[in-house]
Amino acid sequence: MEQQLKQLEQEALTKIQAAANLKELNDVRVAYLGKKGPITDLLKGMGKLSPEERPKMGALVNAVRENVTAQLEQRATVLEEQAIQEQLEKESIDVTLPGRQVRSGNRHPLTRVVEEIEDLFVSMGYTIAEGTEVERDYYNFEALNLPKGHPARDMQDTFYITEETLLRTHTSPVQARTMEAKKGEPIRIISPGKVFRRDNDDATHSHQFMQIEGLVVGENIRMSDLKGTLDKLAKKMFGEDREIRLRPSFFPFTEPSVEMDISCFKCGGSGCNVCKQTGWIEILGAGMVHPNVLEMAGYDSKKVSGFAFGIGAERIAMLKYGVDDIRHFYTNDSRFLSQFHRTEG
Repeated sequence: MEQQLKQLEQEALTKIQAAANLKELNDVRVAYLGKKGPITDLLKGMGKLSPEERPKMGALVNAVRENVTAQLEQRATVLEEQAIQEQLEKESIDVTLPGRQVRSGNRHPLTRVVEEIEDLFVSMGYTIAEGTEVERDYYNFEALNLPKGHPARDMQDTFYITEETLLRTHTSPVQARTMEAKKGEPIRIISPGKVFRRDNDDATHSHQFMQIEGLVVGENIRMSDLKGTLDKLAKKMFGEDREIRLRPSFFPFTEPSVEMDISCFKCGGSGCNVCKQTGWIEILGAGMVHPNVLEMAGYDSKKVSGFAFGIGAERIAMLKYGVDDIRHFYTNDSRFLSQFHRTEG
């Protein structure tokens, strides 16, 4: 029995050293020290020995078991360190390799246009006023001299939520609410934001678009003030050599009303496909604030006057960047948007 015990010990120690990983080492432990292992069997067979042999063999079996256990623990420590080292080597990063280029983002062309216009008017003493996109019919139409049933409402076919609630068709409600809140005080604001109309989407129309409106109210505000402001806007957005012209038009909330054109920046006025051979490009609508609008907001139209204008951000961006389809601004096509990264200044 003693010889058999020494042989088992030597076999166990040999297999422990040969174990290549923790799983193989655990298999050795179970094979020799498990409930069905040979060393355990020897302990169970101690009862068959004489009383004189039993203490001696018991001490030998325990010594072998302790030695095998100690060798298992030592080998486990070595294998664990090897496993950690292998994992570190596998997960290591070669810092000498060239890095992958991270593409930086850039502002959307519409955002750039809006911010450029905002910067211009803030430098002229204007403040930026914002409002809700869901608006009451009163502020979207009635407070702007468009009572219910007015035929001019057809120009702004509308998404109604209820009979008195709608998605705003312009940012003019911000102007109406600002005048109402100011209670007769002077005003100089621009109001950018999304607006909604029931247009059929095509190359030049969208059911949703960005609009920037301006409003100035105070004493002795004249048409010449409006023209000077629009001239500065045109030169800022399209170049210092741009000229403007104002043509009579109609808007219910302004009187008189005008359309503003700029001299074509592509042909210089000689005629081309951009200006449709006219030498001029229509940009925006404007006019002097209608007395009825001033009165409804609590202003005395005999003492104060004002002007207002509305700019389509998409219209400006399409002309400024040569975009031929308004839908490009909304489809999130990275091929289109990446072009503006190269022109970011």
